[in-house]
Amino acid sequence: MPLSPEKKEKYFAKLRDLIDQFSKLFIVTVDNVGSKQMQQIRAATRTHAEVLMGKNTMIRRIIKDYVKENPGHPIENLLPKVNGNCGFVFCKGDMAETRQLLENNRVPAPARVGAIAPVDVVCPAGGTGMDPGQTGFFQALNIATKISRGQIEITTPVLLTAKGDKVGNSEAVLCQKLGILPFTYGLVIDCVYDNGSVFSAEVLSLTDDVLKSKFKQGASIVAAASIEIGFPSLASLPHSIANAFKNLVAIAVEHESLSFEKSDNYIAFLKDPSAFACAGGGGGGGSGDAAPAAEEKVEEEEEEEEVDMGAGNMFGGDDEDY
Repeated sequence: MPLSPEKKEKYFAKLRDLIDQFSKLFIVTVDNVGSKQMQQIRAATRTHAEVLMGKNTMIRRIIKDYVKENPGHPIENLLPKVNGNCGFVFCKGDMAETRQLLENNRVPAPARVGAIAPVDVVCPAGGTGMDPGQTGFFQALNIATKISRGQIEITTPVLLTAKGDKVGNSEAVLCQKLGILPFTYGLVIDCVYDNGSVFSAEVLSLTDDVLKSKFKQGASIVAAASIEIGFPSLASLPHSIANAFKNLVAIAVEHESLSFEKSDNYIAFLKDPSAFACAGGGGGGGSGDAAPAAEEKVEEEEEEEEVDMGAGNMFGGDDEDY
């Protein structure tokens, strides 16, 4: 039933006010969502978002008129996304929390004949509770079964309907017989609008750890490229300094007449590695040897502290400065 002119005017004013008020929203699809479920979703998200549905033609018209009055407004980027059975969810707070609320309000649904499967429909292995007289039904679907404890048992999991395919009559009947509710329906986020940027909802799944790992990966690529072409950058600077230090040590080792303070330990180690080896502990002993063993351990630790190769403080100065 079409809206009356008064209701259309109210709807136009409401959508315009929401566009003025909010800079973040979801475009959602509402396929197979009933009116009762929509009421539950509105109630669950009332403190976090404003849910607004409407006809595509009305939404496009309002957006176009709004852009005419506000030239250059980024809401125009949503026009290509307004198609199909869609609506808006204007976010008041954190978008990830709002998305979680929408996910929590999805309801399970049976596989109906002719419906497009949003996910793979799999019949699990195990007992079915069906009597052996219905074995022919499974044979028609090429499902391997056996009789166990007076009932039909499926031996291996079977893919009934792949994602994107239509559900057939036999598959729907089998799911009904086994009590399988393979689908869940609710508001599905198609894309995200945030201060003029339109992107996929998958971006909301990125955590701080994922961002850190991607940043580190990007920095390593920049550093490798900078070193390869000989163009210094902030990412490659530590590696360039370390490579330069290695080259200086190599020159000092090769030419005995050339050396510097931080290369002395390396040169000494190459000349006599045994001098830097820690003394090995002796055999077993009784309680009377406990004190000498402790003293020997302290001496070993002191010796290890004295053997400083200089890698941690290669540019001089106190270690506390680093």
